[in-house]
Amino acid sequence: MAVLAAIGHALAVAGSMTWQITWSLILGFTLSAIVQAVIRRQTITRMLGDDRPAALAKATGLGAASSSCSYAAVALARSLFSKGASFTSAMVFEIASTNLVIEMGIILALLISWQFTLAEFVGGPIMIVLVAVAFRVFVRQRLIEAARRQADKGLAGSMEGHAAMDMSIAVGGSFWRRLGSRQGYTSVSHIFVMEWAAVIRDVTIGLLIAGAVAAWVPSSFWQHLFLTGEPLAAKLWGPLIGPVILVLSFVCSIGNVPLAAVLWNGGISFGGVVSFIFADLIIIPILLIYRKYYGTKMMLVVLGTFYATMVVAAYIVEFSFGALGLIPATRDARVGDIGVQWNYTTYLNIVFLLLAAALLVRFFRSGGGSMLRMMGGGPGEPSEHGHPGSHGHPGRHGQPGLQGQAGAHGRPVPHGQPGHGEPGRRGHGGSALPAGGR
Repeated sequence: MAVLAAIGHALAVAGSMTWQITWSLILGFTLSAIVQAVIRRQTITRMLGDDRPAALAKATGLGAASSSCSYAAVALARSLFSKGASFTSAMVFEIASTNLVIEMGIILALLISWQFTLAEFVGGPIMIVLVAVAFRVFVRQRLIEAARRQADKGLAGSMEGHAAMDMSIAVGGSFWRRLGSRQGYTSVSHIFVMEWAAVIRDVTIGLLIAGAVAAWVPSSFWQHLFLTGEPLAAKLWGPLIGPVILVLSFVCSIGNVPLAAVLWNGGISFGGVVSFIFADLIIIPILLIYRKYYGTKMMLVVLGTFYATMVVAAYIVEFSFGALGLIPATRDARVGDIGVQWNYTTYLNIVFLLLAAALLVRFFRSGGGSMLRMMGGGPGEPSEHGHPGSHGHPGRHGQPGLQGQAGAHGRPVPHGQPGHGEPGRRGHGGSALPAGGR
């Protein structure tokens, strides 16, 4: 009975945190889907051809508007690199797409405090600048060329199908005209659901681990681990140990935020939380993917560079925020067994769950179900990224297919071919928007 009670307590804590962040996740993914729907994938590749400051700034902005799934971000970065983006720009895009996203900022503010959201958006650019400098100084062109040859082999990692899908709106016009169109609604619904499908595993695992740690690990353990009795030592130790804990937990994407809240309550330093959150791109499964994508040497370079720069960025945030009085004086992150109450959280959850339901219905009614089965498809496999109505075949409800879809060999089908009713998108292996969604 004691074991069941302990499991029940852990699940209750995880469930409480889930309820606290549900509306913010839906809001964040909806805003992200809107931005992704109006930015075409080929536009991103064209902007990231070098590692000059302007290109890196664009990589940061475009990454922040992209997927928050670490695996999809890593796969997309490899795709951009293979198509001509500079290695540094691809890595910057990858960092921004997992650490500077809207939904993570909202959840940090809800579970811990707004200061951590500010730290995320201050520390992230600092880490990006440090990564860019480190790559320019220490990474030789010979190693980058070797990494490009390895990337061009097209070895599959994870979430390849998802990364290859360009679900942006094809119609022209102003932002509001494109977004308000029928195709705009469909694109937003597809991106929204696919983003959820990409991160739901990590979010669930992160919440369960956070619930178990909060319920089962005594506070004395964390206090000893984080040297809470020695303030200066704790500030120096936190940024070093934070990434190590995340690497060992195997949690990435926004799923690491609930565990970060538990660690903050346990006594880790402010900078330790920052480096912990930034470490989602060096967990062991992703390191193995780097090895496949770029080779062992580049994987080790990425690991060392990312770890060193996130630690330095965390130190800068720790001491600058401390000097400005921006570090919270209390450790009261919302990780307890609060339960469901009739308050603003419940009202917002109801509203945003209805929004999510509407997008989910649109997703399946427009033929999006097949996309879920293609998320893990290998790179360069057009047959796995095609969708209903592509390649000149009729779409759902008898509508014509997409113009400009990839043919059998991944080349766009010429305009004017039978079965093409309106402008389509050229992406990696074809459009991700089924014809039935028009």
